[in-house]
Amino acid sequence: MSRDSRSDFWPFLLVGLLIAGWWVSVVVSKTPYFPTPWAVVLGIVELARNGTLVQHVSASLMRVTYGYLAAVAIAIPLGVLMGWFGRVYRAVNPLIQLLRPISPIAWIPLAILWFGVGNLSPMFLIFLSSFFPMVTGTAAGVHTIEKQYIRAAENFGIRGVRLLRQVVLPAALPQVIVGMRLGLGIAWLVVVAAEMVAINSGLGYLIIDSRNAGNRYDLVVAGMVLIGVIGFLLDIAMRSLEGLDEVRWRYVR
Repeated sequence: MSRDSRSDFWPFLLVGLLIAGWWVSVVVSKTPYFPTPWAVVLGIVELARNGTLVQHVSASLMRVTYGYLAAVAIAIPLGVLMGWFGRVYRAVNPLIQLLRPISPIAWIPLAILWFGVGNLSPMFLIFLSSFFPMVTGTAAGVHTIEKQYIRAAENFGIRGVRLLRQVVLPAALPQVIVGMRLGLGIAWLVVVAAEMVAINSGLGYLIIDSRNAGNRYDLVVAGMVLIGVIGFLLDIAMRSLEGLDEVRWRYVR
């Protein structure tokens, strides 16, 4: 077995050991509440058959998509301005650093007050949660660009907007993608929490509703598993951006 094959094998082994330990602990403890892995699989099949699975997953993904894209549209241009223009950074950064430590969950009461119980509340929370990692990552990426890139471009007469588009943004792209990846991960966490208190659909709502409607812990854990799997797939999608030719040149392999 090659070294690469062994590296690919370890994650599957660890997941298998985790599932085996889960199964043994449930069987040994004889708990009537916590489900076995097979019961969770059957719960996911039940959700798929009655259409609930698609409904809740699509609702959560829809909210994340709109809130996240709104954050991308504002955070990245603002981060570029903050990283490139010192006056913009000095004016905006104190406000960002004041708001950034506030947990997005703490905004839930205000989100419900402003937007009501509906899709806008979790979208607003997703926007907040993903905005700060992206704007700080983008600003840091632009601010730390090697000066020789800038001087070389200016020697060829590249200045102004063209300099930002052709030199600054490509050089800052690795940091931008890191911020986008962090922002997406936090957004996925926040939408689940928001759906538990401020909405009547989505994976977060599925977990709370399953708990309240007859203690269906198999569906509770099924919702948790789905959250983990979808979050893992979203992270893989974001990491694939690191393989772009425009990005790879600044990564140390």
